[in-house]
Parts: sequence; C-alpha cells; structure tokens
Amino acid sequence: MILVSLLVAGCVCFGTHDDITVVKPADAARYSVATIQKITSQTAPVHIYIEGDGHAFDFLGRATDDPTPRSRFMRDMAAADNSPNVAYIARPCQFVMDEKCNVSDWTDGRFSRTMVDSVAGAIKTIAGTRPVILIGYSGGAMISGLVIQKHGEIDAKKWITIAGVLNHSDWTEYFGDTPLRRSLNLNTLPRLPQLHYIVEKDTIVPNYLSKQWVNEKDIKIIENARHDTIPIIKLDFTY
Repeated sequence: MILVSLLVAGCVCFGTHDDITVVKPADAARYSVATIQKITSQTAPVHIYIEGDGHAFDFLGRATDDPTPRSRFMRDMAAADNSPNVAYIARPCQFVMDEKCNVSDWTDGRFSRTMVDSVAGAIKTIAGTRPVILIGYSGGAMISGLVIQKHGEIDAKKWITIAGVLNHSDWTEYFGDTPLRRSLNLNTLPRLPQLHYIVEKDTIVPNYLSKQWVNEKDIKIIENARHDTIPIIKLDFTY
C-alpha cells in the first residue's frame, strides 16, 4: 500500500510512479480518497475515472486485508485521456487505509452510503463547479451511478460504464453469493446520457446481466476481451 498524506486538487502527471493525492473529507464520518489529477482548465468538463473493487478478495474467494487494485487498467485509461481535465479516483480504503476502514468496506458494504458520499466528496473537491463525466469500471460503475442519483449537486453530464455492475442484487443472485446487505443498489438507472461498454467474454459481469438494465442503443461491445484483459479504449464523451 502507498502511504500518502497531502490533499489539494492540482495538475499532476500519470505515469509509472503515479502522483497520488489524497482528498480528506470535511465530514469526519466519511473516508479519505486517493486520487490522481490533471486539471488545466477552469471551465472544461472533468472526466472522472472511478476504480473497480480492486483486490477485495483473493483467488480462494477470501476477503483480503488491502483492497488496493493490482491492475493499472483504470489509471492507464485516465492517462490515455488527453482532455484538459482528467481525474482518477480510487475507492475508499484503496492505496490509503483510512483509520476507519474495515473489511466490510470492500465486501458487503462496498456500495454503502458512506462509500458513495466519500467518493462524491472527492469529486466535488476536484471538479468544483465544473461539469463532470463519470466513468466507472466494474464495481466503480455502481458507485458512479449512485453518486449521480444521490448527489444532484454534482453537474453530471454523462455516465459511462466499462464492464460495470449495474445492479448488485442481480449480480450476487446470479452467482449464488451472499447479498451485499450494507450496500445501496441501483434499482433504476440514472436518467442522463449514458454509454455502457460490455465485455464480450466477461465471466465476472456477464453480458446477460448488463443487457437486462440497459437500452440497446446505449451499449457498445468490447470484442475478444475478458473482464481483466480489457484493452485501453477510446471512449465516446459526447452528450
């Protein structure tokens, strides 16, 4: 785990050794959030890349003691975005372990109101009054959708998901897993322009589950890829 302390929104670089900035919450009940930021325009929309569930479970299905992602996929997606304002946002307890963090925060409570509010607070710190486009990968799709639903003060212009969990009740039921009882759910999808990138050979978030919730016109298929082998793709940010 990377230990970091300073938190201000600013212009930094994506690279092999990412410059991670921690956004600390004003509300003590919320969690610190690790981010990487490139902010160069006062008015352009901010493209917000929200991380997936990370290394929440080991290969035996046991909860880990550190959910920091081992994959660089979302950091690399953000690094490939040449827009003037780009930010990568990790999930609470990834990269920086807040003193309040406990295993429930990346297992049954991974989509709890506190997790959603903590990510929303980081988005507001980074974006200010600028409009945002939210891009969520895997479980980050659920978090980004819940941020849009629960935080109308954030000026979200478009919602993009990549291999996204869109309803965790359907998802856990499909696999026979324990329901995420401490988590909020998306029982209806946010009503704004959206685009969902579905991975053709995804066995973690099967295509069937995504297609239950999404209009066909809002789907793009990433061919010949699995959940953990998605190539860096050029996203459609138009809205």
